Amino acid sequence: MDALLALDQGTSSSRALVFDRSGRLLASSQRELTQHFPQPGWVEHDAEEIWTGQVECAREALAKAGSHGQIRVAAIGITNQRETVVLWDRKTGQPLHRALVWQDRRTAALCEQMKREGLEPLVRARTGLLLDPYFSATKLRWLLDNVAGARERAARGELAFGTVDSWLLWKLTDGKVHATDASNASRTLLFDIHRGVWDDELLAAFDIPKRLLPEVKPSAGIYGQAVEFGVPISGIAGDQQAALFGQAALQPGQAKNTYGTGCFLLMHTGEQART
Repeated sequence: MDALLALDQGTSSSRALVFDRSGRLLASSQRELTQHFPQPGWVEHDAEEIWTGQVECAREALAKAGSHGQIRVAAIGITNQRETVVLWDRKTGQPLHRALVWQDRRTAALCEQMKREGLEPLVRARTGLLLDPYFSATKLRWLLDNVAGARERAARGELAFGTVDSWLLWKLTDGKVHATDASNASRTLLFDIHRGVWDDELLAAFDIPKRLLPEVKPSAGIYGQAVEFGVPISGIAGDQQAALFGQAALQPGQAKNTYGTGCFLLMHTGEQART
């Protein structure tokens, strides 16, 4: 039977689920993810643990699904904790630092400084977001400024940045694909949601080299081939946007709440951006 493999990489755990063509759950697997708190307000994950835990869940879920009969995985989809930042070496695939989690507040002072400098109206107009350490941009800047040699190596094109979806995609494709989708890009403070592109003015304001960034693709589409599993990765969406769609909030004005590590309310706004 044909099946779909869903990878759900969350803040507290990684999960994999196998569905048949009718949407029936055939099997699942889950691994807890270690939380690192180096000091108050700092929250980190080990990016290698994210990867190994996620791929182990996938193998286990597929093995369980085999008890239902012979299956053929048609495609893989990825959903993920969104604003968490991973910075890695393009040649070796090794992270330069633990991932900085969306909860991390170490860049609060930088955000306040940038507000005083009058940057927030530009950020709000281009991204629809507030200038806050929750989002990815100041976390990435912190890594560039605080990891020895990172900024120089980034300028030379030796490093890659991504949210967790990009990191998993890179690993699944053995470093062949560096990409993300619009739902994750829209949470970085660097993406113009109206034009659908990385914004040069915001990149300059946050002092981030553009060559670090992944290619932005539609949420539904072929990203590349998962080498170990021999099937295409055909969809990526940030966890809250994926949940909104999965709960069938398909009409403007419909909304949903997610209760998990945090509480998140998302609304379908239709064809018009409302910020």
